[in-house]
Amino acid sequence: MSRTTPRTRNAAATRQAILEAAITAFTRHGYDGVGLREIAAAAGVTAILINRYFGSKEALFTEVVDVSFAQPTMVPKEPADDLAALTARALVERTAPEADHLGPFELLLKSAANPRAAEIMREGIRKHVGARFTDALSGAHAEERAELGLALLAGTWLMRRIIGTPALREADPEQLTAQVAHVLAAIVELGSASG
Repeated sequence: MSRTTPRTRNAAATRQAILEAAITAFTRHGYDGVGLREIAAAAGVTAILINRYFGSKEALFTEVVDVSFAQPTMVPKEPADDLAALTARALVERTAPEADHLGPFELLLKSAANPRAAEIMREGIRKHVGARFTDALSGAHAEERAELGLALLAGTWLMRRIIGTPALREADPEQLTAQVAHVLAAIVELGSASG
């Protein structure tokens, strides 16, 4: 008589599997484009188990946004003297045609049409990348300038990587980095000049 080894239960591993499946699903399909059953199937669990761990689709999405936006992708983790140049270089490298997809931006783009998802993402931006950018700026109106900088990053990403406009897609990386750094420098230095 053969004995089977009982499957060990590991709550942390199960929770992580659900979270990873949700990050992939929401990034590919957006908040409205995926349900808990699809996420559960990808994680190898049931939708009921997702509710037990996260409470709801909205709560799961909130955690996905928090985890995704917490990772620095373009704005440096620590304030730097050469903020504009470092951020511009990261933007150009991360939006190159051969670069890996930028999950947080795709999540943003594909979920923004849902008002509640947009609200959750606004909070994620404020808490993570917006806070990093704001903290790196000195002078007046730092929060507004940080959001203006983020708009430049998101717009460049959209035009270069998603839409693929020829001028940005085919731009010389060094020249494009210098151009973006120049525009970002104006945002970074604006507060110092206006006091």
